[in-house]
Amino acid sequence: MTTDGHGSIAQRLAGIDEVECITPDLNGVPRGKVMTCAGFLEGRRLQMARGVMLQCVMGGYPEARFYGGDDSDLALVPDPAHLYRLPWSDTPRALTICDAVELTGARSPLSTRSLLKTVIDRYAALSLAPVVATELEFFVFAPNPDPTQPFRPPVGLDGRREEGFSAFSISSNNGLRPFFNDVYACMAALGLPRDTFMHEMGVSQFEINLLHDDPLLLADQTLLFKHLLKEVGLKHGLTVVCMAKPLAHTAGSSMHIHQSVVEVGSGRNVFSDEAGQPTAFFRHFIGGQQACMADFTALFAPNVNSYQRLCHPYASPNNACWSLDNRNAGLRIPASGPEARRVENRLPGADANPYLAIAASLAAGLHGIQHQLEPSAAMQGAFEVPDALILPCTLHAALERLKRSELAKELFGHEFIEGYCASKTLELTSFMNEITPWERRFLAVQA
Repeated sequence: MTTDGHGSIAQRLAGIDEVECITPDLNGVPRGKVMTCAGFLEGRRLQMARGVMLQCVMGGYPEARFYGGDDSDLALVPDPAHLYRLPWSDTPRALTICDAVELTGARSPLSTRSLLKTVIDRYAALSLAPVVATELEFFVFAPNPDPTQPFRPPVGLDGRREEGFSAFSISSNNGLRPFFNDVYACMAALGLPRDTFMHEMGVSQFEINLLHDDPLLLADQTLLFKHLLKEVGLKHGLTVVCMAKPLAHTAGSSMHIHQSVVEVGSGRNVFSDEAGQPTAFFRHFIGGQQACMADFTALFAPNVNSYQRLCHPYASPNNACWSLDNRNAGLRIPASGPEARRVENRLPGADANPYLAIAASLAAGLHGIQHQLEPSAAMQGAFEVPDALILPCTLHAALERLKRSELAKELFGHEFIEGYCASKTLELTSFMNEITPWERRFLAVQA
């Protein structure tokens, strides 16, 4: 490993002591190992147990049969296009995003990065290329050493904590300007382009829009950005949270996915014809999303907390309706010119694995194109959701739907879907083993 399109890797790693070799697990959490720079430059093979790809958020694993009874190794193969010097590290350190591959060299069916690559390949076989952009919302809180206590916004420059009146504000009163300046600097150092930042509807909630591009690149950028946020937050004594619903009575955090498809070679958006009108590709893409969203809900909303966000329908619609510029619909068509016609999937939360959410959304659209599925009628204004377009509203219901989905197993493989469901069932069981303050507050008095 000596050169790539960015020049000599040895030169890029000059002065670096260690390299973090990471790959996303099923939750989109960076997992991996830290290698000496010398070992990395020698091309020493780095291996990791297959079971790590199915690690639960609590740290445990499903039964070994879901990742191979002998729990054999995977190889972590660095992607040379994603090698970075870490601007937030106090010691000279680098990071590289890796593919998790079987020791035979084949893509691992448990790797969500591999799943996304496979979906992109299916488009390429039809001389098509999907284009996506993500909008990621997140909260910035004061330190929260006691998880039994609610999150609180940081103390602002006026000595007070934000109360929820700062949506779309560009004021420096929240005292976070140094944090965001550092975030911007780190993004620039990592080569992460940004479109807009804004203060969202929630208390100390913000949103970034990443620029549209290749789906794998956007998933990598989203992973890096979430990692960057937490690391920079720690340096500033802040807690950055990408939960779907960290605060009660407050808007949740989404990860909307904007999707279009272009023709390989010409770059023409196939959702619009020469007259600027919607095409059959556009209709079928929406039809595929509608047909798959209920089966795939557990991939877009992967945690118990995800459904806390979705139970408040405005701006977080738990439905498979589609609409022109209407935020009540799960599939929104933003106002745009014909060249930018796109479908916005509003179901995923900020807690979703970007690789898996993008892969599932694009696979659904391609399924519609290949099977020429027609969408329902567009819904405008305030509307009643048809029963057929209502999505699962709990993690239990979503997992049961995913377990029964032959389509999900066909598109993503039996091994991945079964392992995913096993891991998520462990998380759900862990949650159900705890008793909440609400239950003690209201149910204990009912003798």
